[in-house]
Amino acid sequence: MIRPNKYYSELKDSYLFYNIAQKTKAYVEQHPGTKLLRMGIGDVSLPLCDAVIRALHEAVDDQASKNSFHGYMPECGAPFLREKIAEHYEKRGVSLAADEVFVSSGASDELGDILDLFERSSSALVIEPAYPAYVDANVMAGRKIVHLSSSEENSFLPEPSEDIKADLLYICSPNNPTGAVFSREQLQVWVDFANENGSLILFDAAYEAFIEDETLPHSIFELDGAKTCAIEICSLSKTAGFTGTRLGYTVIPKALKRNGMNLNEMWVRNRTTKTNGVSYIIQKGGAAVFTEEGQRQIHENIQIYKKNAKILMKALDQIGMWYCGGKNAPYIWMRCPRGMKSWEFFDYLLHKIQVVGTPGEGFGAAGEGYFRFSTFGSPEDTKEAAERIVTLFSK
Repeated sequence: MIRPNKYYSELKDSYLFYNIAQKTKAYVEQHPGTKLLRMGIGDVSLPLCDAVIRALHEAVDDQASKNSFHGYMPECGAPFLREKIAEHYEKRGVSLAADEVFVSSGASDELGDILDLFERSSSALVIEPAYPAYVDANVMAGRKIVHLSSSEENSFLPEPSEDIKADLLYICSPNNPTGAVFSREQLQVWVDFANENGSLILFDAAYEAFIEDETLPHSIFELDGAKTCAIEICSLSKTAGFTGTRLGYTVIPKALKRNGMNLNEMWVRNRTTKTNGVSYIIQKGGAAVFTEEGQRQIHENIQIYKKNAKILMKALDQIGMWYCGGKNAPYIWMRCPRGMKSWEFFDYLLHKIQVVGTPGEGFGAAGEGYFRFSTFGSPEDTKEAAERIVTLFSK
């Protein structure tokens, strides 16, 4: 008899954002015609930039001609895109070979798939509050999970300690959900810790394009020694609006080895076995992101989201709410008022002013009592949500 994966029984009954969607759906059904302002799920609201759209159209036209048609793509990514991404890193002082870059369908897929490289007996450290998939993917694999709580006291940026024993170290900077960003010095401590202990950092850089402080690192490979202890997973979802288009990339240096095995070579073997590559059309659109025109246009869009953050931060300042994030990240992490629990605050905002955010408890126990706002909504909705929040808490 086939046996299902028993570890699925250890997962929570449902995923955080599914719960939000169900609660929101129920409210709308009970209050038809109500205008909800959705500041919860981090989905973008602006369309793809012109440079990307042109490239996508050109790629579609290529597929209509026998002379330019493309079938299966290289499993690890088209050379033209891998080279563009490597050149992008070079501009930040990080030297990569094109074959150290692997093209994917997005960071979420890679964060799960990359675990194929490690034995199930390996343990995973998750700094909480954290993106729920870090925990769930390891629960599904039956791994031991070490939960490292962060808090206001350490600005949600904890350091490793000697008593930490873990093989995989998850670091997300800028962080989802808190918006906190590790400084160069803080991140170097983690790199040194990983090298000294034989651990490996899975560095989630999905939000690096939102960093405006030039002293903060965008990539872990800006740090000395990172190429021997880290894998970096990136996404164009928030950077370039590819949430519905799906494209990302993973960097695995050739210098990264454990127990005599080269992880770059292992990942080539994995990809050539388990994928048929990302479509030609999507990769052509992705390559346009890394052109001079594409970079200018996507940062124009990012500035709109950053203006949304300023509007929300101003509103929270006006009513005296504690928060962090917003400046170098697209998320604002606030303390729930009046001692409310995070799901209690979710219901309060939904029923009182029809604003939807994300309860902090969904990001782990350290998130209880906090709440996340996404700044990816339209400027009009963001402005209205800010006004409703100020009005509610000014009474």
